[in-house]
Amino acid sequence: MFGDTRTLSASERLDWLRLIRSENVGPRTFIRLLERYGSAARALAELPELAKRGGRARPIVVCPKDVGLRELDAAAKLGCTVLAACEPGYPRLLAAIDDPPPILYARGNPSLLGKSMIAMVGARNASINGRNLTRRMAADLGRSGLGVVSGLARGIDTAAHEGSLSAGTVAVVAGGVEVVYPPENQKLYDDIVAMGCVVSEMPPGTQPQASHFPRRNRIVSGMALAVVVVEASLKSGSLITARMAAEQGREVFAVPGHPMDPRAQGPNDLIRHGATLTESADDVTRVVLDLLRRPLAEDRHGDFVAQPETVNDEKSLAYARALVLESLGPMPVAVDLLIRECQLSASVVSMVLLELELAGRLERHPGQQVALLVAG
Repeated sequence: MFGDTRTLSASERLDWLRLIRSENVGPRTFIRLLERYGSAARALAELPELAKRGGRARPIVVCPKDVGLRELDAAAKLGCTVLAACEPGYPRLLAAIDDPPPILYARGNPSLLGKSMIAMVGARNASINGRNLTRRMAADLGRSGLGVVSGLARGIDTAAHEGSLSAGTVAVVAGGVEVVYPPENQKLYDDIVAMGCVVSEMPPGTQPQASHFPRRNRIVSGMALAVVVVEASLKSGSLITARMAAEQGREVFAVPGHPMDPRAQGPNDLIRHGATLTESADDVTRVVLDLLRRPLAEDRHGDFVAQPETVNDEKSLAYARALVLESLGPMPVAVDLLIRECQLSASVVSMVLLELELAGRLERHPGQQVALLVAG
């Protein structure tokens, strides 16, 4: 997605950081801005005008240079490696998803991010049997040469890291890369920094909030060839991770459980809807090692080449803005359908949606859908 891998200069890396930290710029918007303008520096310069054209009343907040420098300095003091999504050390599969973090902080051994990985997730209130099975599977996956990635949460995540620690485990955290949550995993966190790797897309010092965890989950699944769900309720974050994995084109495995145990409802439902029933690491490696022998269709790491796009006809854009706004509402609609119904070019619609997004008037939804945010 980010073209041929290359190492950014210090000034380019700062521009990337400032762009993703600017108001209303998320990972998908970041990619569209690079597609449109060819560099983060140009995109930063264009943000105020884009937001204004999208109907924003007050100026958009562009991340100041000194704020970006302080963040990079904080990461350096922690001994972090800073990886941009176009750089060689960035996880290859993660760079291929629709919304990869433009900037990723890694603390520990970043070379582990180049390993083929399996994600293991599950209930925080995991059973003894579930935790023991997870440790055994994680250890077996490690012995087979695969890395294990999880979210450092209580229960199944903790057991997955413990089982794969000697083989090199990767923990994705929802807050800053040095913020340990839950606090009782401090010893495990220290061991992972010493023997594995901890990664985060958030600025150092960020305390995890509820909204951060789904974002973390898409990194967990995005880094992996497959996701294994051990125990999970029907409305758990683990099932969100499994859904994200399926959307990312990853394999989903689930360990079945007793129907009387609420923690078995999630995995059993995944199996009912097509996940691979899994009882051991062998069930995973049989499928995954076959995948490794074939080219990964979803790997779009080399597809994107930053070529600035221009839409210079302001009269046409004004007409397109009115038509797109008329066509949008609070219910999500597919962008492809919007293009067809409005009978506009994809580049013009993309520009209008970008303006609306930066103005804080548009919300992106899964499946390439968008909706207008209704002022309340």
